[in-house]
Order: sequence, then structure tokens, then C-alpha cells
Amino acid sequence: MSDQNSPAIEAIDVVRTFTIGTREIKVLKGVTLRVEKGEKLFLVGPSGAGKTSLLYTLAGLESPNEGEVRVDGKSLYQMKKNKQASLRNRLLGYVFQNFFLLPELTAVENVMLPSLISGKLARERAEALLERVGLSHRRSHLPTELSGGEQQRVAIARAMINSPTILFADEPTGNLDSKTGRAVMELFTEMVDEKGGTLLVVTHDSELAKTGNRQVLLTDGKIAA
Repeated sequence: MSDQNSPAIEAIDVVRTFTIGTREIKVLKGVTLRVEKGEKLFLVGPSGAGKTSLLYTLAGLESPNEGEVRVDGKSLYQMKKNKQASLRNRLLGYVFQNFFLLPELTAVENVMLPSLISGKLARERAEALLERVGLSHRRSHLPTELSGGEQQRVAIARAMINSPTILFADEPTGNLDSKTGRAVMELFTEMVDEKGGTLLVVTHDSELAKTGNRQVLLTDGKIAA
């Protein structure tokens, strides 16, 4: 059950450490962040600052070594694995820089995939979403037959298939030329706004970051004051 007073997502003293050989590298150094429902927040900062690690940790894709992540008031990493997977599938959507479309599936099949995992019959909705992103004429094409901008629009449609309340995007325009990137991002934010959703985006693009409600600067694994 949703708690209206809870933020959409919250990190509390999150630490993320990687071990390379005998070296231990602390990528996130006690990050605390609160993202309100309906907010569009952009994570910015230099390469190696920990932006993607923070996004993945907030998105339920990488467990923190210390600290807590709460989604709609619920402690994400204290849940059993099956509950965690169910919450990710129902409430969270993901768009990545490299698209991560399955090469053997058509555009419509790729869009349907998260819905198949959750047990819904989704071809009609997938086709409607492809139409929404301007790709209904490409529904039967494989990813290799699509341009980078088209692949990213398929990825956006896929992210929206289960009507998630929180969308995560990691450099979603990084592999696109600036004009295509702008068009894709405008479409993405429009679709999020229509659902009253929350959006978290990692970007190096300072102009893109200005389109959000708030920018958070991450440097050396910490949020800059």
C-alpha cells in the first residue's frame, strides 16, 4: 500500500564498495538523497563520480554495502528477493544508454518483455506504445534493422509497458546525436508527465539536465553541497 507522505525514493547513508584485486574502492561514500513523487531529478557530475552506481543502487539493481534504499517508504534491500523482483517489475522502469534490446526479438516483442515477466498479455499495449513513440510501422523489425534513435524509442516504450511510477535513465541520449537525443528526451519526459511519474536521469549533458526540476551534483562519491 502506497504512503502518500513518503518520497518516491530515498537513499540513507548509502555506501557502495568494489574490490579490484587487493584494492577496495569506495564508489559511494555515505550518500543520502530524497526524491519526491512527481519530481524530475538529474544526477550530474564528472566521470567516475559514482552517478551510475547511485542510479543502479536506487533502482534495485546493485545492493549497497551499507545504508538503506526506500521505495515508497518500503526498505528495498531488506525485502526477500522475490518481493524485490516483483516491486521492480511493477513500480520501476529503466532506460539505458546502450538500449539493451534482445537482438532476436522484434521491436514489439522487446516492448512486451517486462509485461510477459509479470504475466500479462501485452501485445495490444505494446503496439499502442510503439505507435505513441512513432514506431508502429517498425513493430516487426529486429534491433539491428533500427537506427540508434529508433532503438532508444523502443527502449522507452519497453520501460513504460507496466506503467511504472518511477523511471530511471542512465545517459539515455549518450549514444544519439544531439537533435535525436533532444527529441527522444522530450518524448520520455512527456510520457512520464502524463502518468505523474518520477524521473531520475544520469547525464553528462548540462543542457539536458536543465529540463528537470532539480540537479544533484555528485563528486567523488558524495553529493556536493
